[in-house]
Amino acid sequence: MLLGIDASRAVAPHPTGTEIYSRCLIRALLTLDPSLDVRLYFRSAPPDDAFPGAELRVIPFPRLWTHLRLSWEMARCPPDVLFVPAHVLPPVRPPVTLVTVHDLGYLYFPQAHPWPQRTYLDLSTRWSAHVATHILADSRATKADLISQYATPPAKISVVYPGLDESLAPVRERDVIEAVKARHGIQGDYFLYVGTLQPRKNLARLIAAFAALESDATLVLAGQRGWLYDDLWAGVRRQGLEGRVLFPGYVSAEQKAALMSGALAFLFPSLYEGFGLPVLEAQACGCPVVTSDTSSLPEVAGDAALLVDPHDTAAITAALDRLTADSPLRRDLIARGLVNLRRFSWKTSAQAVLQIVEQTV
Repeated sequence: MLLGIDASRAVAPHPTGTEIYSRCLIRALLTLDPSLDVRLYFRSAPPDDAFPGAELRVIPFPRLWTHLRLSWEMARCPPDVLFVPAHVLPPVRPPVTLVTVHDLGYLYFPQAHPWPQRTYLDLSTRWSAHVATHILADSRATKADLISQYATPPAKISVVYPGLDESLAPVRERDVIEAVKARHGIQGDYFLYVGTLQPRKNLARLIAAFAALESDATLVLAGQRGWLYDDLWAGVRRQGLEGRVLFPGYVSAEQKAALMSGALAFLFPSLYEGFGLPVLEAQACGCPVVTSDTSSLPEVAGDAALLVDPHDTAAITAALDRLTADSPLRRDLIARGLVNLRRFSWKTSAQAVLQIVEQTV
């Protein structure tokens, strides 16, 4: 059996959730069974030795890579099974296909996406869910959404949790943390958010909650600029928080670990998440977490986070105030977080995917 995988997102220079998922799951599959015949399809060449043991097929194309170039490759020389780790199957594909649907947040918060992007996400995901042989959902919440929103048969969906980078661990060296803080102009205590800066992440309300907090701490919002970023920065200026809300931009994995390890708390009050990998990353770095009580986030965080209504600014402020003042609570959440992590591993994810592939063929 030849397993083909769309690996186009696995080599993104600045990976976020979907890209991390693709890269780590592919590597885990290759490590799990070195005898497995795997062909990876790339839009651009991956680094040398990034995916040992796989056949690499680099097929550049300027636009509509999935719809045109990958389709042509499927027509010309198809694998026995095609796995797409990110929503969209090509129109031309082998008879057996597997696709991961990460979330349907665009349906719940359409205002958080430009309308062309929202329309594309809806149509392409709806179509992929319909034509796929089997679907992987990142969480029970996403599976429930597929059933309720797209009438997908429950038997067609398997919940396979993403894993976590096992190299992530608390940074104990204070000088390392201070060096990363200095690089980004952070002084003293700080709260941290890491992720794309876009409306669905609820950052405008987080900034308002922080503004109401009586504290000398800083709020650090790290991540790539997304849609309506300028509105977010304008809100910071209107509230006179220019010196207390910092935007360091995208941070590397090493810097992220240090920032999470040194933060008072990791804040993730997102309006909707299909999984919420940053919650686990913060727990792995020994950082207490405040996150939303909606979508998949309670499922992921377990009993190791303060859960808040993401629409309630006062509740977010109260959670920040509580963590600032309650050191025993912070220590308890850190300990619970390290236990919670045991539920998630890329090896377990890869085993589940391989079992589904074998049952589907």
